[in-house]
Amino acid sequence: MYYPNDIEDTCKQMVHINEVLDELRKNIPEYFQRYLDAEGGKAVVEADVTRLAKAFGASESPKSKTKNYKKVLENVMQQSIEDFESDRKNYLDIFNEKSLKQYAYDVSSFKNTVLRKEVPIIRKTLQNKTAKELDKYRQAFKESQPGELFRVSKKLVELANEWRNDWYNSEDFEELTDIDDLDYHELDNEECVVRGVIGGGIKSTFIYKLFPFMFPIRSREAIWALWYLSGKKKFGCKEDSEFLMINRENSKTQQNYFYPYGIFSFYALQIFLELKKLFAKHGVAISIDYRFVTVESFLSYVGHCHQEETNLLKRNNSDYRYDD
Repeated sequence: MYYPNDIEDTCKQMVHINEVLDELRKNIPEYFQRYLDAEGGKAVVEADVTRLAKAFGASESPKSKTKNYKKVLENVMQQSIEDFESDRKNYLDIFNEKSLKQYAYDVSSFKNTVLRKEVPIIRKTLQNKTAKELDKYRQAFKESQPGELFRVSKKLVELANEWRNDWYNSEDFEELTDIDDLDYHELDNEECVVRGVIGGGIKSTFIYKLFPFMFPIRSREAIWALWYLSGKKKFGCKEDSEFLMINRENSKTQQNYFYPYGIFSFYALQIFLELKKLFAKHGVAISIDYRFVTVESFLSYVGHCHQEETNLLKRNNSDYRYDD
């Protein structure tokens, strides 16, 4: 069964959210240790080395080297920031008040030149001809109205800047303990979506690139990671998971691309707080300016740990969407 829209009502209640958080907090330390050992996914884990050594007939396992976890975390964080910054200027140049005023006079060029050729996440998606599942995205983009694309993009940028200027405070932000305190729900409204083109992942990329200390990126990998970190549990939901869309009749599974950004952001913030404590144990302070860059790095790693299973579950997805 597919969700008619986002998630079940019970998933929006703090009682349910706290149950999910309890499971996340229980599992994060184990994945964090694996994240450390794998140097954020860049290194071969010792267990893999041992397995390969045995496969090639080694009588003894290779001796492991003692890792300097402080250095590992510093390097991982620095690399994550460099990767994040590699294309950030494109977003900063496009999604600002001055540029948007100019684009308002020619929304056709905004669609066919700016979005199509200059916004990295859209450009790469449109140019990826090897992934057939992206054909639907290309068609949806082709059929989309320039005025609507501009209106939604402008709305996202205006909301992000308004919240950044009106109420954001780094210390208070980390003290938020209730879903209603992190009031990002407006980003889930219809006026912030262009169906098939600007969905949860793409719109979150826009604002994540502007303010990575305030807005997490709701990527496909991040949603899958929440499923794994939550132990694949149902938490009383009628569906098998709030994080996935599962159709058992057709053997099709994909991440829940309707998942509310407001709730995802609350989970991302709580994950950051757990990571902050784990980093501190090794004498490393996470750069607050890049708060959610570190979260994205960790969630991407968690998703990578289960890539084979994820691919198996997604294998029959002929109707896969990529507006997120």
